[in-house]
Parts: sequence; C-alpha cells; structure tokens
Amino acid sequence: MSEGRPYGFEVLPLTRIAARLVTYDWAWARDNAARIAENWARRTAARPALFDGPVLLACGCAVADGLCTVDLFETRFSRFIAYRDGGSPDGHVVNAFAAIVPWGADGRVVLGEMGADTANAGQVYFPCGTPDRDDVRGEAVDLAGSAARELREETGLALQEDAEEAWVLLRGDGQLAFLRPVRFPDPARALRARMELHRAAEPDPELAGFHIAGAAADIDPARMPPYVRAYLASAFDPEGPAVTP
Repeated sequence: MSEGRPYGFEVLPLTRIAARLVTYDWAWARDNAARIAENWARRTAARPALFDGPVLLACGCAVADGLCTVDLFETRFSRFIAYRDGGSPDGHVVNAFAAIVPWGADGRVVLGEMGADTANAGQVYFPCGTPDRDDVRGEAVDLAGSAARELREETGLALQEDAEEAWVLLRGDGQLAFLRPVRFPDPARALRARMELHRAAEPDPELAGFHIAGAAADIDPARMPPYVRAYLASAFDPEGPAVTP
C-alpha cells in the first residue's frame, strides 16, 4: 500500500459533485464490437440473469476547491463489462458510481456481499450501482439520488432528511468511486439486522448477506475491491484524511 495513495487510490474529500450527461464518441467500443459480443456471450453463459441495459460511464473529471465536475455518457452494460474485464484499456473512460457508506453509531461500517447471479458475485462492498438513465435530470446526473436509491433497494435503509451530504472521491484503477459516509443512530449490528430483514423479504435479492468492518484488520483483500480497501484503510487510519461522518 503506497503512502498517501492507499492501494493506488487518491482519497479526496469533497464538498460537492456536479455531474452532467454529455455526448461522447467511444472509439474503443466501436473498434471492439466482436470482443464485446464474445465477452457478453461468455458472461451470460455463466450468469444468464445479466441484463444488457444502458449505463453511464465517465469521460471527464476535474476536482478543484472541494468541487468535483464529472462528465458522463450513455453506453450498454455489455460494453462496460467487456471494457472492465479487459483492464479498462482506454484511459479516457472510467467507471463512475456513487454509494452511501452506512456507518453505525458505534463507529463500524456495514457492507454488502454480492449475490451469485450478479456480475460481481462474492465481492463485498457498499450498496451501489452504475448510474443509468433513471438518474438523469435534464442535463444533470443525480449521483446522490442514485446512491440513496441503491441503499434503499438493497438494504431497506432510507436517509434522514438532515443527513449531512459530504463526499469522498476514490480515484484510481479505472474508477471514480463517489462515497457518501453517513452515520446512522443505530449500532452496526442493529443496522445489519434491519438489512437482513429487508433482504429476507425480497423475492430476488441482489445481495447474499452483509458484513461489518470496525478496524483495519477487517479489510478482506480477497473479496473487497481495491477502492473499498482504500477507503477503509483511510477511515481506520487516525492520521489519514477526514473520510468518516
């Protein structure tokens, strides 16, 4: 883990995000149609429930004085997953997404484990999803709304109206992970119990379960993506940047 860049990620506290939808000619996707089709056939053979819907990826990002301006364009999920599976070879396009980080009143955080039928089966991270057309408001993209919706759909938790809106950007590894740490009034075990009740009531839950992390020793290098490890390493580092609520 590099000093100042845990797991190769910049950790940037933000005060505001301004995301917008733009038109972008993605040359990599146009030039690799056959590779995309082959990758999608392989993916769906293993997990037939995968859906090739529209998603938004980032083609531009700038940070200044706590404000992050990010440009997003629409493409198909099959293109995105082939691009990611290939190591994100085009440095101009990155996966951008937003997530609520649910902190318990006891200073521990709850993460979800992805279900067997999902593209990231078995991985452990914060409830989130790649933004799509449902998050577009005119020319703006509502990343805060996307994060809140994913939290509600996957865990049953809703944000309080007075919840502070501060963000942390994890930038690296072909990703822009916009994380919003929120502290809930219940301890982490109680939050996990509520999430499990919600999951049990779902006819087709996306998550297979939930995990609690309260110290650096709880970071799972086998199942947590690098951006999650980077965030938790910073959160549990007393000398790190301010990334907890």
